[in-house]
Amino acid sequence: QLQLVESGGGLVQPGGSLRLTCTASEFILRYYAVGWFRQAPGKEREGVSCISNSDDTSGDSESYADSVKGRFTVSRDNAKNTVYLQVNSLEPEGTGVYYCASARYCGTNWRRRPYDSWGQGTQVTVSS
Repeated sequence: QLQLVESGGGLVQPGGSLRLTCTASEFILRYYAVGWFRQAPGKEREGVSCISNSDDTSGDSESYADSVKGRFTVSRDNAKNTVYLQVNSLEPEGTGVYYCASARYCGTNWRRRPYDSWGQGTQVTVSS
């Protein structure tokens, strides 16, 4: 099982921003799609974004949940074997543990399809 590690979470005021990072030490991340998910306290985990693997030109390279469109941006730096999630204009409802997960592709059902490997998550707390 591939290992992913998230970082970059923390405490931020409403309206603030963070850049979350997903890295992999034992495999080349560019060959995998990477999804970002968050789990708010007492709620089910939900998908927020997915970025296709670098060689996938079959569809949208980036996908977002409607609730985060225009505020979150997913990107990758293949030289650093890293995927980022820039989260802007955070709201208290954005509080939760953010996870990244790897898959062969995103696809149209990226929010519900199975993912192969998951990180342990990074905590984001939005509070004044």
